[in-house]
Amino acid sequence: MSSIGLVRIASSKLIQSKIILQRCKLKQAVQITSARHASFFTYHPDKAEDFGDLGELKEMNLFKAINSAMDIALATDDSAILFGEDVGFGGVFRCSVGLQDKYGRQRVFNTPLCEQGIAGFAIGVACAGSTAIAEIQFADYIYPAFDQLVNEAAKYRYRSGNLFNCGKMTVRAPCGAVGHGAVYHSQSPEAYFAHTPGLKVVIPRGPIKAKGLLLSCIREPDPCIFLEPKVLYRSAVDKVPEGDYTLPLGKADILIEGNMSRFLKVTEGNMSRFLKETTPCRLARPIF
Repeated sequence: MSSIGLVRIASSKLIQSKIILQRCKLKQAVQITSARHASFFTYHPDKAEDFGDLGELKEMNLFKAINSAMDIALATDDSAILFGEDVGFGGVFRCSVGLQDKYGRQRVFNTPLCEQGIAGFAIGVACAGSTAIAEIQFADYIYPAFDQLVNEAAKYRYRSGNLFNCGKMTVRAPCGAVGHGAVYHSQSPEAYFAHTPGLKVVIPRGPIKAKGLLLSCIREPDPCIFLEPKVLYRSAVDKVPEGDYTLPLGKADILIEGNMSRFLKVTEGNMSRFLKETTPCRLARPIF
């Protein structure tokens, strides 16, 4: 073999070695980043007794608590239907797992990939008198439904002089970042809707609150948007009441007592955990 051939082989092997080294470094960096993002806060469980005597308790994470709430809603309201992209097999976060098997394809079913259509259908269902529980697979994709929610659902009661309404409508959507969702799976759009009269926006901070607040939304006479922090689906675990219960909408919880003249911090969802860990003052969390 010529010297030129030997040089080419050596060069090729050197390049391959560099590529392998770069891949190893990249893999290590991803593992370190994932570990860091997976533990960026510590979940502090709520206590069921703080909300009164709510019956028998069972350990649940957030997505199981949401599943339990929708199970109760479907069982107690024959007009209730659950629909969205992939909810039939349980959804990407497993929140609706087992519900189609239990209640049938007429009440729990998949929709086309069309957020505007999902919201429009939910409005029609609610206006006709049924209870609509709609899922937008990721809150980042709720924007195509913005006109339906803000211009139709929120204004339906007002523009008809209270003759008609779509109050029996709840739109659920996973929201927020988990560390690897990139730009289209990490957004929190609640502020856009919170400034809209006629809509109620709810973000739970844990499983106990999620179940009680979701049932309140489903039974609320005004349309609700229920945003679920993705990072809490499995990391947040409470001892949740197994039965049917609701928690009030529009009422703040005092999590830390303190000198109100010095500080008043207001937050929602999983962000309450950060303030609870870092702020020795009065902390109120609104849920509207």
